[in-house]
Amino acid sequence: MSASHSELMIGVSGIRGVVGTALSPGKALAFVQAYATWLKRHAERPKVLLARDTRPTGEMMRHAVLSGLLASGCEVIDLDIVATPTLQLSIPRLEADGAICITASHNPVEWNALKFFQPNGMYIDKAMGADVLEIYHARSFSCNGWEEMGSVTTNTDAVGFHLQKVLSLVDVDKIRQRKFKVVLDCCSGAGTTISPQLLDALGCEVIPLHCDLTGRFPHNPEPLNKNLTELCQAVPAHGADVGFAHDADADRVALVTNDGTAIGEDYALVWSVAHTLKNRKRGPVVTNLSTSMAVDAVAKQYDCEVSRTPVGDINVSSKMKAIGAVIGGEGNGGVIIPDIQYGRDGMATLAYLLEFIAESGTSAAALSATIPRFANIKSTIDFPREKTTELLIWLKVKEKNVRIDERDGIKFEWPQNGDTQSWAHIRPSGTEPFVRLIVEAQTEAEAQRIESSFRKEMEAFAEGW
Repeated sequence: MSASHSELMIGVSGIRGVVGTALSPGKALAFVQAYATWLKRHAERPKVLLARDTRPTGEMMRHAVLSGLLASGCEVIDLDIVATPTLQLSIPRLEADGAICITASHNPVEWNALKFFQPNGMYIDKAMGADVLEIYHARSFSCNGWEEMGSVTTNTDAVGFHLQKVLSLVDVDKIRQRKFKVVLDCCSGAGTTISPQLLDALGCEVIPLHCDLTGRFPHNPEPLNKNLTELCQAVPAHGADVGFAHDADADRVALVTNDGTAIGEDYALVWSVAHTLKNRKRGPVVTNLSTSMAVDAVAKQYDCEVSRTPVGDINVSSKMKAIGAVIGGEGNGGVIIPDIQYGRDGMATLAYLLEFIAESGTSAAALSATIPRFANIKSTIDFPREKTTELLIWLKVKEKNVRIDERDGIKFEWPQNGDTQSWAHIRPSGTEPFVRLIVEAQTEAEAQRIESSFRKEMEAFAEGW
């Protein structure tokens, strides 16, 4: 394990790290106490929902979280193992003051994390996170006496509520008429609690792949093409119409067409944008700075505007809510459908994509051929976080005749006739200890050239330390 994996990642809406090095029960407890203390500024006895994914460290983390919440006098409602979107939907429904999900989402099994939420079901934002962090560093925690300890109850209807909410979103009869055969890879994660039921309710024949709750991930749970080899083989082998893959907490989804082609994590959002603007309603679209310009190409076909934000669910969802966007999300398989909720929802996206294929009257592979596509390369570079600011300043000086966006790391855009033809985005990861380099261009050769050029410049900078 590299030394960087001993670093606790502290983000806008929570913390994550490798359990046993960066993340311990003591650190988790302290952050939970800080969050609970912050909640008590707004409610005397906060009602807090708790959920987790299937990771083997989840039960240990659950006890640490419960200790912090109970000591602060919170009324805890434990949903047990459910998908993050299932938890988010339950927050306003159960009139909770907040919620915690124990999940490291797409990170490998040795990681775990705490995600903190607002009463409206959205992640806490930057200002709220800063308040929680200030309490954490000051160690000014609320801790009640024995007579004011919190309480714990359980709730078992969150999945059923989420399921019905998703079914109300789509044309169930139209999907059922297609009698889709679907291969589903839940990566032994929390999506197992709901997605097989959803597909069954949509009249699909389901071929389950790792649909268990063991938390022993059969492959890296991030839904990148390189992690979907088994799914790509299984879809044509079973004569299936489509394949879907979730990450560990099922807020993201990736799609494989009937010919065994993984369309790429960005294209769950691109397809959702196309479906919304073509078949449902027109309006603004929101995504982050790292997402494919295929979103812009599709939106342009329907004369709709695209707004871009820094990376992060809360950044995208907040902008969507502010401007009344009809669809949005991030280019990581995380789609936000406001008719469901202002959060990434892998189950709603799964149903939405099936409706898109059903509406098209053709196969997933044929539909894919109609969607604008660009060459996209995503890579990571081990780079000390403390040197990232200097790197970005250096790159800004080096690059000429480009549009520059510095809202999240640094993004270079090379325009032609007003439209972006290629771009490169360099930013420190908020979830793992490295720098992300994302490049997109009209052709694979051009994307590779840009990616290679930036990688060499970053290596040259590193040699000059």
